[in-house]
Amino acid sequence: MPSFGVHISDHAERVVVTVVGELDFDTCPRITQVTDTVIIRDRTLRLDLAGVPFLDASGLGLLQVLNERTGVQGGLLELSGLQSQPRRVLELVGLGAYFRTTADSDPAAAAAAAAAAAAAAADPGIESAARPPSECQATP
Repeated sequence: MPSFGVHISDHAERVVVTVVGELDFDTCPRITQVTDTVIIRDRTLRLDLAGVPFLDASGLGLLQVLNERTGVQGGLLELSGLQSQPRRVLELVGLGAYFRTTADSDPAAAAAAAAAAAAAAADPGIESAARPPSECQATP
Protein backbone atom coordinates (compact mmCIF):
# COMPACT_ATOMS: atom_id res chain seq x y z
CA MET A 1 0.00 0.00 0.00
CA PRO A 2 1.43 3.44 -0.93
CA SER A 3 2.26 5.91 1.84
CA PHE A 4 -0.64 7.97 3.09
CA GLY A 5 -0.88 10.78 5.61
CA VAL A 6 -3.37 13.35 6.88
CA HIS A 7 -2.50 16.45 8.88
CA ILE A 8 -4.87 19.01 10.37
CA SER A 9 -4.16 22.66 11.21
CA ASP A 10 -6.85 24.64 13.01
CA HIS A 11 -6.76 28.41 12.48
CA ALA A 12 -9.18 31.17 13.46
CA GLU A 13 -10.67 31.61 9.99
CA ARG A 14 -10.11 28.15 8.54
CA VAL A 15 -9.19 24.56 9.14
CA VAL A 16 -6.61 23.04 6.80
CA VAL A 17 -6.62 19.29 6.23
CA THR A 18 -3.55 18.25 4.24
CA VAL A 19 -3.61 14.89 2.50
CA VAL A 20 -0.58 13.05 1.10
CA GLY A 21 -1.23 9.93 -0.96
CA GLU A 22 -4.10 8.64 -3.04
CA LEU A 23 -7.69 9.65 -2.27
CA ASP A 24 -9.49 6.39 -2.93
CA PHE A 25 -11.63 3.60 -1.52
CA ASP A 26 -8.92 2.52 0.93
CA THR A 27 -8.02 5.98 2.24
CA CYS A 28 -11.40 7.73 2.43
CA PRO A 29 -12.21 6.37 5.89
CA ARG A 30 -9.01 7.86 7.32
CA ILE A 31 -9.89 11.28 5.96
CA THR A 32 -13.43 10.89 7.29
CA GLN A 33 -12.06 10.06 10.75
CA VAL A 34 -10.12 13.33 10.73
CA THR A 35 -12.80 15.55 9.22
CA ASP A 36 -15.50 14.17 11.55
CA THR A 37 -13.64 15.79 14.44
CA VAL A 38 -13.56 19.23 12.81
CA ILE A 39 -16.04 21.92 13.80
CA ILE A 40 -16.40 24.40 10.97
CA ARG A 41 -18.99 26.93 12.21
CA ASP A 42 -18.75 29.70 9.62
CA ARG A 43 -15.14 28.94 8.68
CA THR A 44 -13.45 27.54 5.60
CA LEU A 45 -12.39 23.91 5.45
CA ARG A 46 -9.39 23.87 3.12
CA LEU A 47 -8.56 20.43 1.83
CA ASP A 48 -4.94 20.67 0.66
CA LEU A 49 -4.60 18.06 -2.08
CA ALA A 50 -1.18 19.06 -3.44
CA GLY A 51 0.14 15.67 -2.28
CA VAL A 52 -2.71 13.69 -3.88
CA PRO A 53 -1.81 12.29 -7.31
CA PHE A 54 -4.95 10.12 -7.70
CA LEU A 55 -8.68 10.51 -7.02
CA ASP A 56 -11.27 7.80 -7.65
CA ALA A 57 -15.08 7.68 -7.32
CA SER A 58 -14.87 7.11 -3.55
CA GLY A 59 -12.73 10.21 -3.18
CA LEU A 60 -15.14 12.16 -5.33
CA GLY A 61 -18.04 11.06 -3.13
CA LEU A 62 -16.11 12.09 -0.04
CA LEU A 63 -15.52 15.56 -1.49
CA GLN A 64 -19.24 15.95 -2.15
CA VAL A 65 -20.13 14.87 1.39
CA LEU A 66 -17.54 17.25 2.86
CA ASN A 67 -18.95 20.07 0.75
CA GLU A 68 -22.47 19.40 2.02
CA ARG A 69 -21.37 18.98 5.66
CA THR A 70 -19.35 22.19 5.53
CA GLY A 71 -22.28 24.10 4.05
CA VAL A 72 -24.65 22.85 6.77
CA GLN A 73 -22.23 24.28 9.36
CA GLY A 74 -22.23 27.65 7.56
CA GLY A 75 -18.76 27.13 6.15
CA LEU A 76 -17.13 26.68 2.80
CA LEU A 77 -15.09 23.80 1.39
CA GLU A 78 -12.03 24.86 -0.56
CA LEU A 79 -9.79 22.48 -2.50
CA SER A 80 -6.20 23.60 -2.88
CA GLY A 81 -3.22 22.36 -4.85
CA LEU A 82 -5.10 20.01 -7.18
CA GLN A 83 -2.80 17.88 -9.32
CA SER A 84 -3.74 17.07 -12.90
CA GLN A 85 -5.50 13.71 -12.41
CA PRO A 86 -7.83 14.83 -9.58
CA ARG A 87 -8.57 18.06 -11.47
CA ARG A 88 -9.35 16.06 -14.61
CA VAL A 89 -11.70 13.72 -12.73
CA LEU A 90 -13.63 16.72 -11.39
CA GLU A 91 -13.89 18.13 -14.91
CA LEU A 92 -14.95 14.81 -16.47
CA VAL A 93 -17.86 14.35 -14.07
CA GLY A 94 -18.94 17.97 -14.42
CA LEU A 95 -17.89 19.07 -10.94
CA GLY A 96 -14.98 21.31 -11.92
CA ALA A 97 -16.99 24.43 -11.09
CA TYR A 98 -18.89 22.83 -8.18
CA PHE A 99 -15.94 23.15 -5.80
CA ARG A 100 -14.06 26.30 -4.90
CA THR A 101 -10.41 25.71 -5.80
CA THR A 102 -7.15 27.52 -5.20
CA ALA A 103 -3.61 26.79 -6.30
CA ASP A 104 -2.22 27.59 -2.83
CA SER A 105 -1.15 24.82 -0.51
CA ASP A 106 0.42 24.76 2.94
CA PRO A 107 4.03 23.50 2.64
CA ALA A 108 4.46 23.02 6.40
CA ALA A 109 1.29 20.93 6.68
CA ALA A 110 2.27 18.95 3.58
CA ALA A 111 5.66 18.19 5.15
CA ALA A 112 3.97 17.01 8.37
CA ALA A 113 1.56 14.78 6.45
CA ALA A 114 4.43 13.39 4.35
CA ALA A 115 6.43 12.64 7.52
CA ALA A 116 3.44 10.80 9.00
CA ALA A 117 3.06 8.81 5.77
CA ALA A 118 6.76 7.94 5.76
CA ALA A 119 6.62 6.81 9.40
CA ALA A 120 3.63 4.61 8.66
CA ALA A 121 5.35 3.12 5.61
CA ALA A 122 8.55 2.43 7.58
CA ASP A 123 6.77 0.68 10.44
CA PRO A 124 4.18 -1.91 9.31
CA GLY A 125 2.84 -2.00 12.87
CA ILE A 126 1.82 1.65 12.64
CA GLU A 127 0.12 1.10 9.29
CA SER A 128 -1.81 -1.97 10.43
CA ALA A 129 -2.93 -0.25 13.62
CA ALA A 130 -4.06 2.82 11.70
CA ARG A 131 -5.54 0.98 8.73
CA PRO A 132 -9.21 1.89 8.34
CA PRO A 133 -12.12 -0.43 7.63
CA SER A 134 -12.67 -1.29 3.96
CA GLU A 135 -15.80 0.83 3.60
CA CYS A 136 -15.68 4.44 2.53
CA GLN A 137 -18.74 5.94 4.15
CA ALA A 138 -18.93 9.55 5.17
CA THR A 139 -22.06 10.74 6.87
CA PRO A 140 -23.13 14.36 6.73
